[in-house]
Amino acid sequence: MKKGRLLNSEISSVISKMGHTDHITVGDAGLPIPNEVKRIDLAIEKGVPNFLGTLEVILEELKVEEVVIAKEMKEKSGKFHTELLKLLKEKCGEINIVEVSHEDFKWMTEESKAVVRTGECTSYANIILKSGVVF
Repeated sequence: MKKGRLLNSEISSVISKMGHTDHITVGDAGLPIPNEVKRIDLAIEKGVPNFLGTLEVILEELKVEEVVIAKEMKEKSGKFHTELLKLLKEKCGEINIVEVSHEDFKWMTEESKAVVRTGECTSYANIILKSGVVF
């Protein structure tokens, strides 16, 4: 049995195949997922699993050098935005945070290796994680 926290075999598989600057998206329950991108659907019901808990486990497995979020998050979901930034600093240290419009964000997901859908129902609770290197 796998020793680390991340037990989901599909997410583990995607991360193991990622190279420098490849990316994976973690989204809320409403984020549209392009048909050509792998969908890893974890959503069970509203709020389960939540976004931040799912992201925390993924960040323990994936070396991240940059993230992309929607600029609307700060205004529409301020408390969530603050919690997200705190988690990123704790798990990733100083990384580049790029803010784009939500519309641009949705287009960017087309390049993701996969989109992980959570049960989160907070507006704009979505993030693109760009892979760094461990050496």
